[in-house]
Amino acid sequence: MKKEFVYKEFLRKEENILRAPYNPELEFYAVIKSGDIKKTRALCEEPLTKKKGLGVLSHNPLQNMRYHFAITIALIARYCIEGGMDVSTSYALSDFYIQKADVCNSLDELDYLHQKAALEYATHMHKLRKHKISSIHIVKCIEYIQDNLHTRITIDELAEYVELNRSYLSKLFKKETGVSASEYIKQLKIDAAKNMLIYSNFTPSEIACILAFADQSHFTEVFRQMVGVTPKKYQSMHLREISLKQKDFL
Repeated sequence: MKKEFVYKEFLRKEENILRAPYNPELEFYAVIKSGDIKKTRALCEEPLTKKKGLGVLSHNPLQNMRYHFAITIALIARYCIEGGMDVSTSYALSDFYIQKADVCNSLDELDYLHQKAALEYATHMHKLRKHKISSIHIVKCIEYIQDNLHTRITIDELAEYVELNRSYLSKLFKKETGVSASEYIKQLKIDAAKNMLIYSNFTPSEIACILAFADQSHFTEVFRQMVGVTPKKYQSMHLREISLKQKDFL
């Protein structure tokens, strides 16, 4: 298994085999919640009004899509609140875009508004996650870590990459992120693992290999320490929560 290829293909979601076997809309909300502007823009390439499987909430096509737009924005708002966005900010954005949708006169206008809303939420989440980071060296480190989670990353490797003294980089990294580089790397690997457990068909053993853990036991131990449950338990719990959220809007 070529870990770099598999990991990066999972991130890009370019192959159908790696797409979620569940509701693909859930991936859309999770990407916005993560603050990934690039992926949000890519997922918005499919217009809201062209999505398959949307129910009939009104026999008027435009009004039907206004209803679906409102449901989508409500879910985005909820996911972003769960991700740390201020409640008043999230609901203010939601109210603003739902009111804008109410006066749209065409499906094209709704599609444009849907993309604009998704990108604004994603941008807010992106800023929220990086507001403490001001050093270009740490930004570069984080980008490097995100691109190389399929490898074993060390502080020496990061120091060489950004051309800083190892000791100085360690202190700077903790100052700006609140955690050590090793803890940050571990957290990103576990975050990636959580997404892979929900949005792919990979087994815990395969995920452990893809994300460069020593073995499945080590992966399970680290996952339990950071999440509180085993990878399999997390997956089953999360799928039940997804089911309940879907029912809320049926």
